[in-house]
Amino acid sequence: MDKPPLFHNLLRHQITLVKFVSWACIFLGLLLFFTLHYPHDSITPRYSRSDLEYPVYQSEIQRSARPAPDRRGGGLRVLVTGAAGFVGMHVSTALRRRGDGVVGLDNFNAYYDPSLKYARRALLQREGVYVVEGDINDVALLEKLFGLVQFTHVMHLAAQAGVRYAMKNPASYVHSNIAGFVSLLEVCKSANPQPAIVWASSSSVYGLNTKVPFSETDQTDQPSSLYAATKKAGEEIAHTYNHIYGLSLTGLRFFTVYGPWGRPDMAYFFFTKDMLRKKKINIFEGPNKTTVARDFTYIDDIVKGCLGALDTAGNSTGSGGVKKGPAPLRVFNLGNTSPVPVGKLVEILENLLNVQGKKVVLPMPANGDVLFTHANISLARHEFGYDPTTDLETGLRKFVKWYMEYYQPLDRASLV
Repeated sequence: MDKPPLFHNLLRHQITLVKFVSWACIFLGLLLFFTLHYPHDSITPRYSRSDLEYPVYQSEIQRSARPAPDRRGGGLRVLVTGAAGFVGMHVSTALRRRGDGVVGLDNFNAYYDPSLKYARRALLQREGVYVVEGDINDVALLEKLFGLVQFTHVMHLAAQAGVRYAMKNPASYVHSNIAGFVSLLEVCKSANPQPAIVWASSSSVYGLNTKVPFSETDQTDQPSSLYAATKKAGEEIAHTYNHIYGLSLTGLRFFTVYGPWGRPDMAYFFFTKDMLRKKKINIFEGPNKTTVARDFTYIDDIVKGCLGALDTAGNSTGSGGVKKGPAPLRVFNLGNTSPVPVGKLVEILENLLNVQGKKVVLPMPANGDVLFTHANISLARHEFGYDPTTDLETGLRKFVKWYMEYYQPLDRASLV
């Protein structure tokens, strides 16, 4: 018996619906595949180790690593780890603008808002710097990068930063600052030719030292925080790889770096945020109302020091992991030489923001922070002409201008 017309219509609609759903699934599957596996023009593409298998990414990395044709002396080919970080972005930009080849590496972790790191990478993209997303403990990734590019130098800035966070997540400091450094050095020692390495130590290594100003020859065996201990460990590891493998290694002890595109966990940054939100800000003092002071160093001055250290690093002497002769091993302070009380920092911000801060004075907690830092920079001045020129008020004015412009599209109440 023939089926009624209504039955045929329903059957036809069901078949059409099934076909539609099937083709939609196939389309979405293909879209997902191409999104994950092939290049695209997103403002924050996520390059990873697997991408390095594709010729288009390999050529982009090699292009990024190529110095400008008119670069005097031929130019450097620099791998910058932590390139999407605060110092890393500024150093990468400066290197590229003077004509050096630069390839960045960053894992974009969530220690603070990753969107700021992706915004920094977008800026680097516009400068022509390619940033690979990956971890320095990924030896296979590092080997692929060194297989694509004969880096002349490594600017190693990748690290787990922050003194206080070490009390919450100590393993992250060991993973990044010690294991990560060793992973990088292992690949560098086997490279042929070996690159010269400049890396970020920290003023925190001076720890409980009471002699001021801090000099590179001072004792650094009393760290006051796990962060400081991992940076001190890095200096000892650097000595070992220099001694055994002939790697040229230069450690830079940064003193409280600040400026545009800075880290949100730094006092000047979150003071600005909280003052604009009219929230209370905590100002710590030491025993017997001792003033807490920092040798605040503006980012442009730090960048000049980093480039000076790269330019004077000297060659590594090993080949295929075998030392052929002595190689440079250096440590330099990069500071401003003018410690400023934290209360003065707040006063400057109040004037720049035209806001009265709701200050709460508290005893400094036992979290590993030190009472003061003060750099002696005579060695860096002698070796590569390091000469900081930016005072705190000038530097903070530039930071506040950037901060207000960067967060302007947001509601004032939701400023980060």
